[in-house]
Amino acid sequence: MQIHVVTSGETVSSIAAAYQIPADTIIYNNQLIFPYTLTIGQALLLSIPNETVTITPAVVNGYAYPFINAWVLNETLPYLSRLSVFSYGFTTDGTLVPPIIDDTFLIRQALEKQVAPFLTLTPFDASGQFNNYLISVILNNASARENLIANLENTVTQKGFQGVDIDFEFILAEDRIAFADFVAEVRTAIHTLGYPVTVALAPKTSDDQPGLLYEGKDYALLGEAADEVLLMTYEWGYTYGPPLAVAPINNVRQVVEYALTRIPKEKINLGIPNYGYDWPLPYVRGTTAATTIGNVEAITIAVANGAVIQFDETAMSPYFTYNADGTEHEVWFEDVRSLQAKFNLVKEYQLNGMGYWQLMRFFRGNWLLLAEQFQII
Repeated sequence: MQIHVVTSGETVSSIAAAYQIPADTIIYNNQLIFPYTLTIGQALLLSIPNETVTITPAVVNGYAYPFINAWVLNETLPYLSRLSVFSYGFTTDGTLVPPIIDDTFLIRQALEKQVAPFLTLTPFDASGQFNNYLISVILNNASARENLIANLENTVTQKGFQGVDIDFEFILAEDRIAFADFVAEVRTAIHTLGYPVTVALAPKTSDDQPGLLYEGKDYALLGEAADEVLLMTYEWGYTYGPPLAVAPINNVRQVVEYALTRIPKEKINLGIPNYGYDWPLPYVRGTTAATTIGNVEAITIAVANGAVIQFDETAMSPYFTYNADGTEHEVWFEDVRSLQAKFNLVKEYQLNGMGYWQLMRFFRGNWLLLAEQFQII
């Protein structure tokens, strides 16, 4: 694979001729839409014969809701080693609450493709939001905790899951140790079934990082308690924040370097976003809300509006601005250049693998680039 950045006047045909490759492969790799118009700054993934790349073994996980499009799921599964079903909640007495939509389809499809389905456990309340009161009740009530773990064991066995992923957010600082103990207890129970337990970690850069998102996550304790961790290295740019790269590589690197001081590299998976954001401008804190978009959709927007795609060399992320109906917009997303930077980080630090949030939109360029550089394990 080779990355080509479009310059003024180039077309699919001219690029194909320059590289002596079929135009159809450019169209396919990059999910181009007829009439295959390109825009300046667009990064294309090209299949170039006779290129050699060192293959690195890696775990590749992805999160998916049960309502994922069947075609998207089938196209994505060959590139995964794990599929995390999002998500199972629980009540204050430890009763497990399954997804509203039946997840049997997801589990069955994963197993047929020899991909390990993981049960993702989240402390969602009735409104679908993370609830730290619910977390605290479970962590500090032995009988409720035991009931929840027993229910996890039963569900994993009955539904065919092959692992559990614990994704708790906004944990109270005073529950920090109790949460790590809970993860260790789940791990002990799920190990009796022969399966691993992973835990998602907010992107910290120090032990004492302030904020509700960070204070309840102790990297050292959780690194010991779980088989593996996922660094949630995304959401620097987020729905209600100012326009920013979703996963700027300079910030991602800081999180990885801190994590490596507390957790063995063999346990660390790097979080990768499979989406971008479109912000209306001017940005007003508390008022402006960005729209979540797919990476292919971002290119479609740029082409439709004649936008030139820029690339931030510090964040290693693409972005552009455009005007629609009198409103200026700023878009940050992922392309094969920004993904290559993240893959390079996984290889540089010899991490265990990566985990995608989330798989609901299919971005073929990502998966082709990943398959070229990583042996899925």
